[in-house]
Amino acid sequence: MIWDPYHECMDLEQRRELQAHRLRETVARLSANVPFYRQAFRDVDVQPQDIQSIDDLALLPFTVKDDLRDNYPYGLFASPLSEVVRVHASSGTTGKPTVVGYTAEDINLWAECMARSIGCSGGTPHDTLQVAYGYGLFTGGLGLHYGGERMGCTVIPMSSGNTERQIMMMRDLGSTILACTPSYALTVADVAADMGLQPEDFKLKSGIFGAEPWSESSRQAVEEKLGLSAHDIYGLSEIIGPGVANECSNKGGLHIFDDHFVPEIINPETGEVLPDGEYGELVITCITKTCLPLIRYRTRDISCLHRDICPCGRTHPRIGRLQGRTDDMLIIRGVNVFPSQIEHALLSIEEAEPHYQLIVRREGHLDVLEVQVEVSGEIFADTVRRLEEVEKRIAHAIRTTVGIGVEVKLVEPKTIARSEGKAKRVIDLRKEE
Repeated sequence: MIWDPYHECMDLEQRRELQAHRLRETVARLSANVPFYRQAFRDVDVQPQDIQSIDDLALLPFTVKDDLRDNYPYGLFASPLSEVVRVHASSGTTGKPTVVGYTAEDINLWAECMARSIGCSGGTPHDTLQVAYGYGLFTGGLGLHYGGERMGCTVIPMSSGNTERQIMMMRDLGSTILACTPSYALTVADVAADMGLQPEDFKLKSGIFGAEPWSESSRQAVEEKLGLSAHDIYGLSEIIGPGVANECSNKGGLHIFDDHFVPEIINPETGEVLPDGEYGELVITCITKTCLPLIRYRTRDISCLHRDICPCGRTHPRIGRLQGRTDDMLIIRGVNVFPSQIEHALLSIEEAEPHYQLIVRREGHLDVLEVQVEVSGEIFADTVRRLEEVEKRIAHAIRTTVGIGVEVKLVEPKTIARSEGKAKRVIDLRKEE
């Protein structure tokens, strides 16, 4: 279902004019209301009237996460607190939290974008949407919740965790769409199997999964275990939350709703804008938000852009499946390694379960990457020769994918901690040495 055919299928030249108009208004508003941006625009000698087309976006400065932290908590708000109806915030595990604010107009915009995302995922007003993202300061739960209500779905606000009860409600209430992180979807599938339930015991038809990178192989595992069509969703709280982009049924990238969020791909080292199709850091500019419209926000997420028209009819460009984050990238013996690459290699091995953990340590001056992989109880109880053969095939698949040798350790089922939110895939012991 295309929720908003007018904007989602808009003529490209018409959208460029709309983007330029909205960008000009946003720059003028920030110049008037936010001292940080007033100075940043002066530093690059740009005035609102200098923005004649969307191509002039390249004249503007970047915004980075530290800018939000340096102006904590409200310094980048372009609206007075009297107009702010809600705030969300990051966990702050890597520093001071980033606080984002929403006016009533922003909440309405967010719900509209989420309704588009649910429509991309095959949702209709007749669906029952089970939201298993966390509710609270994290944007996942409330984002899907309000989007589902805007679509007209029956929304079940389960939040994350309490997995057996989650499964009972999913079956008894006839949920047709499940929304959560992909790692938690795998946990739900495993627990359901332990409860003796099969995919046909549920009415699920679609899943909306995001908030962490996941591979195509992981998608196949989720689809087989839960009997649904899995769709990737993208968003980040600094921009608005989930609903910035979403896969349609063609699954050829995520449509980014660029009448609100204008994407660019840059070289993360130089800041140079890269051609379409080339991988780099995703940068997003908000052109319709009122409280916290960020200019050229560096997301740290690695992706690419495709602008050819999708067979679904939507004219929004598509961002490629995320390859990881610039700050999640591991450098092992001088080689750049993303956890999603390891995951892709692992799930090409039939005996490997989709649960793994990467442990990096240093021996002498050498970095060592140990990959712990769960296998089924049947495999784990097999002969030593059989286990060694599986380990060798996994090591070969990883070497072929990322170009380095790793240590592979097969572990028993349910050895690796399950996640009710974002999975912790990497333990980097080098930081503690």
